Amino acid sequence: MRHGRPQRHADLHWQQRQGKAGELWLIIVDASASTRRHGALSQAKGLLAAVFDDAYRQRARLALLTASGTTPQWQRQGLKASAALQPWLAQLGAGGGTPLLQAMQQARQWLQRRQLSHPDELQRCLVMTDGRLKHWPALEAMPCQTCVVDIERGAIRLGRARVLADQLQAEYRHVDDLPG
Repeated sequence: MRHGRPQRHADLHWQQRQGKAGELWLIIVDASASTRRHGALSQAKGLLAAVFDDAYRQRARLALLTASGTTPQWQRQGLKASAALQPWLAQLGAGGGTPLLQAMQQARQWLQRRQLSHPDELQRCLVMTDGRLKHWPALEAMPCQTCVVDIERGAIRLGRARVLADQLQAEYRHVDDLPG
């Protein structure tokens, strides 16, 4: 009892905080040796810095997967965007092979698991690549809205990133056409 009156717990109505569902941005970065040509990775890093800044302002969570060497490497998985990404971005270099297909398969599986535990989360995927893959089997679309950013530069362009985007049923953009 409080102030001589019985408390009426049955009359309490707890309301869940109403707000937009959280967002997750999954970024797959092709950092293979071919991305060193014509400053492609440098331009991609500038775009990544802007994406990280946007994610921070929009309070989005980030998952970051790099494809270089022999196996893809997770840099983060669903953490809030922060300034802690800047040192990683500054030291990001290119080298080795292109395990991009393995990275996309890992990312697809990770997103599907995450959708089960975060069903209201809005997920987006950004794939940054020069598309310098020799051949690949038909690809399954990612389980969320996806954009392929083509970072291929130079006089002779193979245009494989556009084919990749078509197979993934993703939006296609060339890095040179993005506001910088």
